[in-house]
Amino acid sequence: MAEENAKPTYSSLEPVDKKKGGLTASSFIFVLLALDSMGFVANMVSMVLYFMYVMHFDLAHSSNLLTNFMGSTFLLTLVGGFISDTYLSRFTTCLIFGVIEILALVMMTTQAYSKHLHPTKTCLSNCVQGRIAAMLYGSLCLLALGTGGVRGALPALGADQFNRKEEAKLLATFFNWFMLSTTAGATIGVTAIVYVSMNVDWYWGFFISTIAAVIGFSVLAMGKPFYRLQVPGDSPIIRIVQVIVVAIKNRRLPQPGSSHELYEISEKESNYTEEKIAHTHQFSCLDKAAILGEGSKPEPWKVCTVTQVEEVKVLTRMLPILFSTIIMNTCLAQLQTFSVQQGSIMDLHLGSIKVPAPSIPVIPLLFMSILIPLYEYFFVPFARKITKHPAGITQLQRVGVGLVLSAISMAVAGLVEVKRKNQANKDFTKPISLFWLSFQYAIFGIADMFTLVGLLEFFYKEAPAGMKSLSTSFTFLSLSFGYFLSSVFVDLINAVTKRVAPSKQGWLYGIDLNKNNLQLFYYFLAILSCINFVNYVYWASWYKYKADETDLKLQLKTLHQTPLMHNDTSVVQESGSKIDEAATSTEENKEKVAT
Repeated sequence: MAEENAKPTYSSLEPVDKKKGGLTASSFIFVLLALDSMGFVANMVSMVLYFMYVMHFDLAHSSNLLTNFMGSTFLLTLVGGFISDTYLSRFTTCLIFGVIEILALVMMTTQAYSKHLHPTKTCLSNCVQGRIAAMLYGSLCLLALGTGGVRGALPALGADQFNRKEEAKLLATFFNWFMLSTTAGATIGVTAIVYVSMNVDWYWGFFISTIAAVIGFSVLAMGKPFYRLQVPGDSPIIRIVQVIVVAIKNRRLPQPGSSHELYEISEKESNYTEEKIAHTHQFSCLDKAAILGEGSKPEPWKVCTVTQVEEVKVLTRMLPILFSTIIMNTCLAQLQTFSVQQGSIMDLHLGSIKVPAPSIPVIPLLFMSILIPLYEYFFVPFARKITKHPAGITQLQRVGVGLVLSAISMAVAGLVEVKRKNQANKDFTKPISLFWLSFQYAIFGIADMFTLVGLLEFFYKEAPAGMKSLSTSFTFLSLSFGYFLSSVFVDLINAVTKRVAPSKQGWLYGIDLNKNNLQLFYYFLAILSCINFVNYVYWASWYKYKADETDLKLQLKTLHQTPLMHNDTSVVQESGSKIDEAATSTEENKEKVAT
């Protein structure tokens, strides 16, 4: 069925000017990523100490404030993704939220500089009140909004620079370089900026982060002539709601016998230029949204296209994958909170050099800086010959590797904490070296390299064209839930263990780690990660990769080019069934790849 004079619901991402885009345009984005990550990651690993030593929060409150801030930051990526898909281009969205981020960093620099905006040194608890609280929480809220908004639009802006012909190989390359740029900037941040914050003054660290962000967003703006920019269209949220509402309205209608009875816009009878998505049989209840009643006109809220229905199916299939990665990000939160607090009471010397505790993540970052190019230029070509997959291994396989490594990282973290505490109880004047923490950081760094890049590529590639930003925001949504869940676990573990422990104190009570049972918390997360991995394997095996109509073109081209006699009605009658068979075959092949 076809809609006459139909208009495109959102613009195509295919470039009009083929001279734009590609790795040249992406280079501006890589510069921003490196400079912005310098300050973001440096603050992420060191702010827990800023909250403890400057704002006088205790151990649990410092950790929870940081994890809640990080959770809010990544949750707000949905705002950036939604705006850039609906109202503004991804480029404009990045610049607007970049200004908000810079304003927040200026506020944090001002508070760190002004002693009048610090709690008094004699204050031991509940010290942040009045204007101090307003400045602290106001700057954190703006920083979360600005940083989150940028990260909600930036990955899709970069991926848009590659058209569909290049997508199979260069898109995977883009996301690997995306991760490498972030890693390079983070390496400088956790060494140089953290050193300045801990040994010179906190306001200098925030100031350097501000300057780096200003330069980064200026470079992004300079690259505008080189970018392929999409024109935003209909709200992806509205499109999803329309399918659900119309499917409910049509719930009593009989299910069509063939997918060709469902409503779709004909390319010949409309100027619809966006990609079509082939019909799938999962969640068949949603297909009723594409049933056009007899005598009815194809109008919004009365009928949806097959493509629109399939968009909702794709997003629905993604949700179990999203939720299966939350536990891993809960583990990540511990490396930025409790592990940093562990490091602050360990031997910080490397020879004659005193290393700040928040700088320990430089070890996995250096690992990743070496491993990402090796992965891209050696492993991927080798694996591609075996698997015939353009990226070497599928995105979901990459995520699975990361989940296994995150569980191992938490088990190692528990063992290291046992060794640290035994030595502290034996002779607290001779603590073990800070670099014992490098084992858990290095393992998790490799895990993050696999999982983060795999998720970004997976959510971008599988997303419908009009929901690319919103979909890539799912990666950061998983991070958000992980950080929030960390806060819940800390409070819950303390509440439960306080009741059952002989000392009547929780595992994570107070500020003295030597009297706590942090190692048991790490073991708890390791066991939970193993259970979660089994859950992930089930959903990854169940997932069916999106099959769009471009996958059918080679099969259909042969069909359409077959010369037909004027009265050869049998071929015409069979053409519809052959198309269905081709779609089913493509769907089954992609299902096999998913596992």
